[in-house]
Amino acid sequence: MTTPPSSRRSPAEQARLDAALTQMFEQQITFNQVLGLKVVSLGPGGPTLRFDMQPSLVGHYLHSRLHGGVISATLDAMGGLALMHAIGEKHADESTAQVMFRFVRLGTIDLRVDYLRQGIGKHFIASSEVLRLGGRVGTTQMRLVNDEGTLIATGAGAYMIS
Repeated sequence: MTTPPSSRRSPAEQARLDAALTQMFEQQITFNQVLGLKVVSLGPGGPTLRFDMQPSLVGHYLHSRLHGGVISATLDAMGGLALMHAIGEKHADESTAQVMFRFVRLGTIDLRVDYLRQGIGKHFIASSEVLRLGGRVGTTQMRLVNDEGTLIATGAGAYMIS
């Protein structure tokens, strides 16, 4: 367990960081727009994402199931967002600009996805837990559920963070 920083950013600065992170994730990462990923929460329990089922995300046309690549890409994005959030918390004494600069090297090293059930639903929610936030590498476990709370897939990822 790490010791919290001695000074914490103000609520106004935290709101700026949350807005900057959401804007970057939803609007500057174009592929996230293609998938329709929206940040639902950046709260203390970690971030969550949501996206609606749409015809462009179907992988099996007869059953209107979510494409496996969409599931994988969503879990990968969720792991990255969870680490960005954790980096912001780890460096709670830094400004929004300083924290956002820390994300320039973030990238996926390894991703494992377990497809547990068919991707059927009106919308989907992704969540993640950061298992380790080291100096250079971070690891996460991710989950994807449908609108009924049925677990669709899980993932585990390792990411370069510096």
